[in-house]
Amino acid sequence: MSTVAARGDSALGRAGAWARRAPLLPALIFMIIVTQLPFLVTLVVSFMNWNAYYPNDRGFAGLDNFQSVLTDVNARKAILVTVLLTVGVVLISLILGLIVALLLDRKFRGRSIARTLMITPFLVVPVAAALLWKHALYNPEYGLLNGLLRGIFGDSAPQKDWITDNPLISIVVALVWQWTPFMMLILLAGLQSRPMDVVEAARIDGASSWQIFRNMTLPHLRPYIELSGLLGAIYVVQNFDAVFTITSGGLGTANLPYFIYQTFYTAHDYGRASAAGVVVVIGTIIIATFALRTVLSLFQEESR
Repeated sequence: MSTVAARGDSALGRAGAWARRAPLLPALIFMIIVTQLPFLVTLVVSFMNWNAYYPNDRGFAGLDNFQSVLTDVNARKAILVTVLLTVGVVLISLILGLIVALLLDRKFRGRSIARTLMITPFLVVPVAAALLWKHALYNPEYGLLNGLLRGIFGDSAPQKDWITDNPLISIVVALVWQWTPFMMLILLAGLQSRPMDVVEAARIDGASSWQIFRNMTLPHLRPYIELSGLLGAIYVVQNFDAVFTITSGGLGTANLPYFIYQTFYTAHDYGRASAAGVVVVIGTIIIATFALRTVLSLFQEESR
């Protein structure tokens, strides 16, 4: 009798679990269709010799597409540009975000307004932000930067073509402007989670502001710095909008996403473009794994 009752309770428990999970199934199925099926198709195509210009040569290519991506001169340049762009944007955004977060952590009149204004660049649509920098700031004829030079030095001021003279730096600056608020938000959350009683005790004991920052604040912020850096790298490594809008991939600024775009839409080499996309996904997954570990470590510290 007890065995029958136990089986009944087990069946009821399973039914209750399915009843709780059933409302999530439509969303799960939708996510699988939208995200996983296209990736599976990309993975299959990456092992195929598929070029729209040579429809009769379609067939299985094995690892030839991946070998072509990793040995192609333009692909290697795109990988190098992607690394430089990601490292430059993330490091500069982290440093500026930390400085801004430290300033906004202080109490002053209008702090809420200042925080809202600092978040604004991150809320701008990426294409709109790139167009803003390209036309409103970098343009050599009517851009704000050259206008400032004329206002300071007069009509004899040099009128630089900012994008042509510094193409990669132009993209880095535009992306730093947009990603600094993201870093600032995460680091500000870390600053506000500090145990202030310990900080006040250190001040009473005679510790200077620099000693408190170096020995207390910075070690506390370490997981938040790692998290913001890893999350920023995940998004910046996939950036296409700024490269396409500001330089159109010219002047040595083509990164991997732009290389994939050119390979797919210009060369119509679907197999090689898919292989390059898989390489980007693998790199992103590696970065995301470290990001998830950092998030888990943060939750473990909070639960202590």
